[in-house]
Amino acid sequence: MKHSTHARRAGIARALIPLLLLAGGLAQARPQGDEAAVVESLIGRMTLDEKLGQLNQPPGPDNRTGPEAEAGGLDQVRRGEVGSFLGLHGAARTCQYQHVAVEETRLGIPLLFAGDVIHGFRTVFPQSIGEAATFDPAAVERSARISATEAAAHGLHWTFAPMVDVARDPRWGRISEGSGEDVYLGKALARARVRGFQGGDPGPALEQALRRDDTVLATAKHFVAYGAAEAGRDYNTTDMSERVLREVYLPPFRAAVEAGAGSVMAAFNDLNGVPMHANKSLIEDVLRKQWGFDGILVSDYTGVWELVKHGVAADETDAGVLALEAGVDIDMVSDIYRRKLPGALREGRVTMAQIDEAVRRVLRAKYRLGLFEDPYRYCDVQREAQRTLTPEFRQAAREVARESMVLLKNEGNVLPLSKDKIRTLAVIGPLADLGKAMIGNWAGDGRPDEAVTPLQGLREALGPEVRILHVGGAQIEGDDRSGFDQAVVAAKQADAVVMFLGEHPDMSGEASSRTRLDLPGVQSQLALAVQAVGKPTAVVLLNGRPLTINTLQENLPAILEAWYPGVEGGRAIADVLFGDYNPAGRLPVSFPRTVGQVPLYYDHKNTGRPIRLNANGTEEKYTSRYLDSPNTPLYPFGYGLSYTQFRYSAPKVKHPTLVAGQAQQVEVTVSNIGSRAGDEVVQLYLRDDVASISRPVRQLRGFRRIHLEPGQSRTLTFVLEAEDMAFLDANLKSTVEPGTFTVFAGGSSEAEQEAKFEVSAK
Repeated sequence: MKHSTHARRAGIARALIPLLLLAGGLAQARPQGDEAAVVESLIGRMTLDEKLGQLNQPPGPDNRTGPEAEAGGLDQVRRGEVGSFLGLHGAARTCQYQHVAVEETRLGIPLLFAGDVIHGFRTVFPQSIGEAATFDPAAVERSARISATEAAAHGLHWTFAPMVDVARDPRWGRISEGSGEDVYLGKALARARVRGFQGGDPGPALEQALRRDDTVLATAKHFVAYGAAEAGRDYNTTDMSERVLREVYLPPFRAAVEAGAGSVMAAFNDLNGVPMHANKSLIEDVLRKQWGFDGILVSDYTGVWELVKHGVAADETDAGVLALEAGVDIDMVSDIYRRKLPGALREGRVTMAQIDEAVRRVLRAKYRLGLFEDPYRYCDVQREAQRTLTPEFRQAAREVARESMVLLKNEGNVLPLSKDKIRTLAVIGPLADLGKAMIGNWAGDGRPDEAVTPLQGLREALGPEVRILHVGGAQIEGDDRSGFDQAVVAAKQADAVVMFLGEHPDMSGEASSRTRLDLPGVQSQLALAVQAVGKPTAVVLLNGRPLTINTLQENLPAILEAWYPGVEGGRAIADVLFGDYNPAGRLPVSFPRTVGQVPLYYDHKNTGRPIRLNANGTEEKYTSRYLDSPNTPLYPFGYGLSYTQFRYSAPKVKHPTLVAGQAQQVEVTVSNIGSRAGDEVVQLYLRDDVASISRPVRQLRGFRRIHLEPGQSRTLTFVLEAEDMAFLDANLKSTVEPGTFTVFAGGSSEAEQEAKFEVSAK
């Protein structure tokens, strides 16, 4: 096929056609045959340098993450020194690089283009922790599907998402990138995001989906236990028991692998003294042998080189040998495999079989994406324009953002505000008109100037006839109170006040750990000064982690958690504030009262001395408690209010007694007893009352987001499978022990409606 013909078929930009013609003659012959035939044929023809080039991933010219590193260039591609790029996108640019790889190298092996598409590309959706608050896997899958469509249109084949780390320490900035504290919710959303990015579930349908022009390879990261870094400090060490690792931190990764994730990324942390980039027992034995994962294991940014800093490698050669032996296929940014493994091979420290196996996995991924069949599948600047920030994508972002918002407090029904009764609205706070606070961090190619800010959204919702007084009042950080007086004056002139408080997006995410979880600066004091005016006042929080907001909870009548809500965040916030949408988001992570409670999570063990009350109602001293704070969170996992009210019946179990291994059915009836239509997140929790190993006080085992009209009731049926009742016994074997179980149903992890059933031995 001549280049010009191929260019027209693939839709390459007209400006690139002369470039393609420069090479002249015929294109490289495409490898033919099934996956194994193509891959093995190439491996048999490759030189050592070409093999190691496939394992090398330099940063591209569009890279915006990690410490500064020299970008890879076209000359490196021509020399066969690159197999994939991090941070190189745009249909025209990727096509240019792909053309060099395919037409100007000996074997014509196409490149992979990878990037961090975490919660959107140009159409930015809510920060991942906000998406988790939807408790709606279908919405999260839709978000990932749109993100993949946009990213693929811009030339990307591969995203470094989803992040499936369980995180129970909000000091850790990267809690914003995941699904929160719960294993069950984390597994559900891991599966949803993998399906969304890759286009379907494992099997023939997925094989076909990956060959479309609107899917990208998904990466489950960071393997494993990165979210448990000591003291919440990024990149820090992790030390935990095998039980906790297997019960809490591994399951979301397994769910992602079972959903067909094409790659997994190693974590920065060491685990029990072994850095994950050198952890053969977990990568080779658990991930590959036990779970059957056959995709790419990619390092994190300079993760191979960092084995030297961890102190387990004496030099770069040691680091490369350790990582390859552990099963790390692609060396991101370090360039150690390409430079140091030839010497290690000559010295017998690594084998050609080990190198070939890593190359095999990289080539398999390229085959599965259809790049040998059509390396220019993702090169179409017209499609890029058509599939970027479309009205349909923006509408989807608005809908997911509305679903993500959690109403934390609404005393006196301050919310929703009435458009008809407001003639002047005071909009106060440092985040009211900050586009960056909409798109948050890790926002792909998102642009703050394309985001609708809260101020814009409120102006649109109210129209020109309503006067809006916008006052910053204070900075996000610092102790300057000079704007307080102006904020108070605005509040006095207004019929109602909405305050936008929280963190700057740069205060969460990677390398953004905090020792305090309070609102930064003097924002809490600003809120008190404005509230003292006496006008109906609502606070909207924009943040990437749980905050300790006791001052707001004690003094402000209405609080809405909006996270970093995405490119349509301002309109979504207005929809919720004015009641055009009834909020139903639920917290995917507990909000502590004080940082001293951290780590804090709902499915804790009971201890031998749980809190007990004396006859006078005070807490008994010799119990597991604090002297200066309740044990309980300010807001628990699964919590969220609505503009209507819901009533739950006691759950009904189908089988009062069942045999170990059998499934149980549980019915829950929910009624909307308020005056507004709304969504409710129905949650089902389970407790193994007595077991040979101490068990959590309860664990999420089912949830469903449903819509109910006023007066409407609905009965839901949940199925508890044997694995929902199982736990790891003393030998770390999964078992269901005979005994009683308690099931709880309600609108949060503090659900009180319960029923019991018994499991008997087989």
